[in-house]
Amino acid sequence: MLEKPLNARQVNILKMIEQNGSATIDELESSFDVTPQTLRRDLNLLADANLIQRFHGGASSTTSTQNLPYQDRQIRYLREKEAIAREIALHIPDHSSLFINIGTTTETIAKALMNHSGLQVVTNNLHVASLMSQKEDFRVIVTSGEVRARDGGIVGEATMDFVKQFRLDFGIIGISAIDEDGTLLDYDYREVRVAQAIIEHSRHVFLAADHSKFGRRAMVRLGSITQANMFFTDQAPNSNIISLMEENDVKLQICQ
Repeated sequence: MLEKPLNARQVNILKMIEQNGSATIDELESSFDVTPQTLRRDLNLLADANLIQRFHGGASSTTSTQNLPYQDRQIRYLREKEAIAREIALHIPDHSSLFINIGTTTETIAKALMNHSGLQVVTNNLHVASLMSQKEDFRVIVTSGEVRARDGGIVGEATMDFVKQFRLDFGIIGISAIDEDGTLLDYDYREVRVAQAIIEHSRHVFLAADHSKFGRRAMVRLGSITQANMFFTDQAPNSNIISLMEENDVKLQICQ
């Protein structure tokens, strides 16, 4: 409960976080002419009023039931996604087989893989399939299932059953949110079940997420960061997650 009304800056900070899903102190500092200490006090006040969710170095929206619109996600943190994509591409040999799941980050990774040779790809992402099928030496298999109009993702029981027919070299997984304890979270139960099947049927799991996913809230549990072999991101996560990764031999790759 707020003891007094928000000032104009705090209202605008709240609007920025709600619109973008999250914001770091650095991002807020570039938009508001105040010190980082003032911004931290503002964020703490908003968090105490349950208007936002605080995480180390920033804050996220309290909305846990719905992701941002697809068009907004395409352009958010694009440079960070491209850096992650370039690094993942370096770890994928030519003539590999791989799953690529739903998400704008995985779509960026697909673009970075277009200079490879002889890839065999199974995907439930129509945007990935459309792009990668343009290469004659790629073999692209699209899963069965229901197509979501909002983002071209394919989900459902049929999708999960289709994925389980394969055992591929790499599973490339994008994620909507990573909780403070390393729990992987998403918004659509059907999408999560498909991602779980991809993890189970991949020899190596590459998790890809930019820093804005740290501390975000989403309602469906996908699994744990410990299920990945490598985690590709643009900024280091909190010390709890780093310790958890070290204990479970998950390699952290900071991409810049």
